[in-house]
This record gives sequence, structure tokens and C-alpha cells, in this order.
Amino acid sequence: MRKQLVGGVVAGMLLLGACGDPGAEDGSGGAPAPDPPAASRTDGSGPPSQTNRQQAERDEEGDEERGKEGGASRAGPKSPGTSGGRASGPKPAPRVLYLGDSLAMENQDVLGSLLRDRLAARYTSAPYSGTTLCDYLEDTGEDSLVPDEDKAATLVRELRPDFVVLQFWGNSWGYTPCMGGVTYDKQRDTYFTRYAADARRLTGQIEEAARDVGAARPKVVWVSQGPDVMTPDRVRRVNELYRRQAAASGDLVSDAGRAVSPASARYRWVRELPCTADERAHPVYCTEPGGRTALHRGDDYLHFCLAPTTPKSRPCPVRSPGIRRIGQAVTDTVARAAKR
Repeated sequence: MRKQLVGGVVAGMLLLGACGDPGAEDGSGGAPAPDPPAASRTDGSGPPSQTNRQQAERDEEGDEERGKEGGASRAGPKSPGTSGGRASGPKPAPRVLYLGDSLAMENQDVLGSLLRDRLAARYTSAPYSGTTLCDYLEDTGEDSLVPDEDKAATLVRELRPDFVVLQFWGNSWGYTPCMGGVTYDKQRDTYFTRYAADARRLTGQIEEAARDVGAARPKVVWVSQGPDVMTPDRVRRVNELYRRQAAASGDLVSDAGRAVSPASARYRWVRELPCTADERAHPVYCTEPGGRTALHRGDDYLHFCLAPTTPKSRPCPVRSPGIRRIGQAVTDTVARAAKR
């Protein structure tokens, strides 16, 4: 079993390089991760066209709410008679903006469908594989895998979302340029200090962008990560960082990572889990014999898409229980907050 797991991990690293920084041996069962060959990377370090931005449909109500009628700009001041950029009357369907790395890239279609079906949400996604928090910051003076038009603050000014959902594994590979060479395996304290500072700065830019256009401040939803087979403690600390940031700024954490973890061991990596009641009710999601479902392919320890990884990142093209579990957890978090 251990040989199969290690073989899958090595194959996954050669295929991916998309997320994470497995790092050096640290007593937690980890091993150094080789830098994947450039031809096999799916980390988004190629042209930004690898994103699959989905724009929410603009209906008549949305046009009025954004002050577009009468020639007003979407990013202009709020219309008369609105509060925080929202029309008075019945509470409108929430606007949700989804940003993140390759995990968000593969999740984006499923999450959008769940949010629309359950909340009639107006949904926009702009993930880029291989990214980390600093890629979505404005005015850093650093190279970035995210173009200016898809920076978090730019999209907040344009779309005026109610929720900004952020899903990041915590990339720190040397080819995530905005990290300036800081990596988890070589500079762990610096890595976490930098990551916490970027979380604060990104939250601040989102808040300032909403204020710039007279919109209500969106709730930031930090998506917690599932287990990391290589360095379990790294993900535990990243998730704790998200919780601290959310508490400090009055935002939210969606513990989606728990949905892809064993019930008795939050940070123990497994390839399969027992099917949930929902999966048993929809047998196409109960993929394995004995009432179990696959979270990962045998050759990819990180991603939840059950289709093979491709050099060009894409939304997952096949039914994948892990992606659905994560999407349902995020949708639950947004739904609870939208009722308040």
C-alpha cells in the first residue's frame, strides 16, 4: 500500500507542479518534491488565457442595481435610493465572485451550478492555476500570473459582489513569481509571515475597492484546504491562518477541506472515503465498490478531478465526488450567510 501511495505521489508531482510546496522531509512523512519539467506543468505559468472566467448574466435588476441605466458606469457612484449599491425592496440573489488556484480552476463549474441552483446566485469565477494570494493583489510591482483586469480589487469594483470566495492551497514554488523566491521547504517562518501579510493585504484591497465605488463591503469566504499527503502540518497552519484572518476582519471560513477528510482524522490524507447519504442517493458519485467513493486519481494526490491532468488547466470535465463535496460545503456557507 505504501509503495502504491509513494508511486502515486511521485507521478502526481511530475504531472502537476500546480499547487503547494511539499517541501523537504520534516518528520511528518514528507519528502522533497522535484521541480516538475516545464512541459508537464499545469501551474498556470503559461499565458493567462488558461483562466476560464465565467461572467454572471446581467439581468434588468442587476443593471439597475449597478447604476447602469441613465448612462452611469458600473464602477461609478451608487445610484440614488440605494444603500451600499443595492436597490431597496426584496433581498436580491447574492452576487458571488470566486478566485483561486488550480483547485478553484477545476471546481468552478460545479460550484457555479450549485450556487445558481440553490440561491439563484449571480456568479463570476476567475481562477488561475499555480497562483497564490499575492497574484491577486494590485500595485505590488511584482510579476504575477494574474493579469490586471482579473485582480481581486478590479473585479470587486466592476462586479460589486456580496461574497468573494477565495480558495488557495498555499503555493510557494519558486515559479510563483510574486512570492519572491520564498518557499515553504526552505523558509518556513518567512513563508507563513508572508502568507499572513498577503491575506491581510488582499482583504484590505477588497474592502477598499468596494468603498471606492460606494458598494457594500463583500464578505470574504476563505475555503479551508483538505489534507496534504506530503506535509500535513503546512495545510493545518494555512487553515489556521485563514481562520485568524476571517476572525480579525469579520469574514467567514468554509471548512470544505473537512468534507474530503476522514471523520476521525481531519488532516490524514486518503484516496477514498465512505459515500455520503447524498452520494448513495446519486450512485454515479459512489464510484468504488463497498459503498466508497474516490476523491483522487491514483496518479494525483492533490487535485480532486477524476479526469487526467492536462498541460492546459481547465474546469473538471467529469463527475468527481471530491469537487462536489467541496462545492456543497462552500454553497452551504454562502447560503447561511445570505440569510442573515
